[in-house]
This record gives sequence, C-alpha cells and structure tokens, in this order.
Amino acid sequence: MDLSAIPHSPGVYLMRDRTGHILYIGKARDLAKRVASYFAKRSDETAKVAALVASIHHIDYLPAESEREALIIEQNLIRRLQPYFNTMWKDDKTYPHVKLTWKEDFPRIFLTRKIVRDGSKYFGPYPNVTPIKRLLRYLWKQHMFPLRPCRYEFSDKNPLPLEKAKQCLYYHTKECPAPCVGRISKTDYRQIAKEAGLFFRGNFGPLEIAWQKEMKEASTAQNYERAAQLRDNLEALGHMNERVTVHQIDLSDVTDRVDRSRAITALQKALNLKIPPIRIECFDISHFQGTETVASMVAFERGEPKKEDYRKFKIRTVRGIDDFASMGEVVGRRYRRLRDENRKLPDLVLIDGGKGQLQAAQKAIRQVLDSARIPAMASLAKREEELFLPDHEHSVRLPLDSPAMHLVQHVRDEAHRFAITFHRQRRAKRFLH
Repeated sequence: MDLSAIPHSPGVYLMRDRTGHILYIGKARDLAKRVASYFAKRSDETAKVAALVASIHHIDYLPAESEREALIIEQNLIRRLQPYFNTMWKDDKTYPHVKLTWKEDFPRIFLTRKIVRDGSKYFGPYPNVTPIKRLLRYLWKQHMFPLRPCRYEFSDKNPLPLEKAKQCLYYHTKECPAPCVGRISKTDYRQIAKEAGLFFRGNFGPLEIAWQKEMKEASTAQNYERAAQLRDNLEALGHMNERVTVHQIDLSDVTDRVDRSRAITALQKALNLKIPPIRIECFDISHFQGTETVASMVAFERGEPKKEDYRKFKIRTVRGIDDFASMGEVVGRRYRRLRDENRKLPDLVLIDGGKGQLQAAQKAIRQVLDSARIPAMASLAKREEELFLPDHEHSVRLPLDSPAMHLVQHVRDEAHRFAITFHRQRRAKRFLH
C-alpha cells in the first residue's frame, strides 16, 4: 500500500474495507507516521490490530489545523458513524481537561478526565497532557494562581476545623493562601480563581511575552536550566492556544472532505507525483480575436478554491493571437514574483490547454526557477479532456467519472470562468470609453 500521499500534519484518518465501509477512525499529530505504524512489522502486535490491518483496503485522511481540532473531528465522526473497530475497542479513556471548581466557596484547579455537571468550569481538552501538568505546577509554585491544592471540603458555612488545617504541610510552608483559616478573604481568593479562569480561557498574552524575553535572557546568561523551564512553559501555552475551529460536522460535510482527499490522492497516483497536490495553481488565457488579451490564475488548496489567492493579469508583451506566448508571459511573471518574495510554490501547476501551452509554460518557469524548485506541471486539453505532462510523449486519460478528473476539471473550469469574467470587464470598460 502506497502511503506517500498522506501528509506529515495533524488530522484524522478513516480506514475502509473493500466495500467502502469505514472500519476505524483515528486522530494523529502526524498523520503519515501514525498510519505507517499500523503496517510496520511489530513483535507486540495484537490480534485486534492484525485483524484491522488485514481488512484495510483504502485510507482517507482529513487534515486539521491542530491536534486539538483533529481530536474534536475524530470524536464527532466516531459518535456519528460508529465504525466497527472503534466500537469494539471502545473504553472509558477521555482526554484531560483543566477543572476549576467554581461552585465551591474556595475553588481549586486541577487536571481531570471526568467531566461532571457540578457547576465547575472546564478548559481543554489537551491531548498532550505532560506540558499542561508542568505548567500547572509552575504557575502554582510561582504563586501566580495560588489556589489551595488540598481536597478538604469546607465552606463559609462549614469551616475546616483548625486542628485539621494545622496538619496541612502547605499551611506551615505558606505555599497556600490558607483560606481555611482566614489568611485571605473569600472575595480576594475568588478573584485569584477568576484570573486563573481567564488565563485558561486564553488571556495569557502578557505572560507569554514576558517568558519569551526571560528565556532569551536566561540563555544569554547560560542559565540553561531556567531557559529550558521557560521553553517548556511556552510549549504548554502554545498547546493551550492551538487553533480550534468548532463547527457542526454532518455526513455531507464529511463526505465532501473525504471525497476531496480521495481526489488529491487519486490525482497524485494518476500523474505519478512525488507529493500530493495539496495546492494547485491553474492558468487560462482569454481574448476576443486577439484583443484585450488577459489571463487568470486560480488557486485551490485541499480541493477547495482559495479565492483570496486568485490573480488577474493583463498581457503586456504579446500582440495579436498567440496563446502560447501569452501563457509563457503570465507563468513567468507569477513564479518570478514568488521567487523574489521567497514565497511557497504550489505542488502542481495546471495549464488550460494542450501540449503547446504546457511547453510554453514549462520554458517560462525554467527561466525563473532553479530546476530543483520547479513544481509538477500538467495541462488539460478541453476537446478530449486529456492531460499532458512535461517530457511525456503520450497523454494521460483519466476515467471521466474518476475523482481525479473531477478535481482537475473543477480547477480548470474555475480558471476559465475567472479569465472570461475579467476579459468581459476589460471589453466593457473599453467600449464605455
């Protein structure tokens, strides 16, 4: 099984059998590594994993912005789709949250894997628990949020007996503000709890800036232990602040995302590309009998239009009807600019046209980019819907109903629409003048 199409990014993977039924859904910080681990030779492989791997015929993946977003997508999909192996392996494991016992007169803060409707505030989930544990301990040790660490149950109405309070180590070391014996007022104590809640809700920008500055100073002073501690704290803040987009996931949305993922994988295989064409840029030329010649470039990422990256071009150097030269000009201009601005190149450059347009684009891009940086290229000719590749004598013909063909047609048609619209705007403007 070729797993090279799977990216090294957070996301969710869906394992299917020969009939297309979903066997198992999982999430990963690194999709490529996690999926590959199922097919590695392992002496400790369980019968369950062996049975799953023997049944896999296809793997779909859904890239995510972060591990936390992947977790949310995974949980929603499993709950809705109930895959066989997820159901069989179901256990009580949940990812930890930070819990603030807000309903208590004197709240505590700690990690928990169990969410109870008891009026507490929960923050998370945090798939990577280790840095969060360290951060909680650090914040408490530094007296940033000195909430009581004990499990004693007491309140204004039912105070803790003084004899029991004096048995507490933190009472004697004064690491705890000791609300149990009135060292701090209820109002002041709950203000600390409120600030802790704001912090875990994401209001930690000032602390992040201070830690970054202190870490640099500690490193310069060769205080590497302190610098390492601050580095770990910043890592924890980064984990807490990972972007999570929360939206309703329904079956149609899942189907669309899976279909786009399949199309990208199928196109990579059909064109024998080294990497999956996550970002595609497509060019088209439009004119009327050689006048008002313009070009369009549309960008697709993960199978979807990225309209903020669309570009329009007025052809500057070509007179009359010469689609080849026009294509060469616009492709050269585009990738010279990306080169000069040191910006990321697409995974695939798609040209609307046949061999001639592709050769013109290939020549132009070779003049502005080093050979090692030139992205994969292809052209799609309208008449027979055949794909041409650089330095290949014969075209590639994809089944008209294949996901890969649907993807390139969608990209090509969008480039054509965008070019026609721009051309009509230019003509209308000329006639008005």
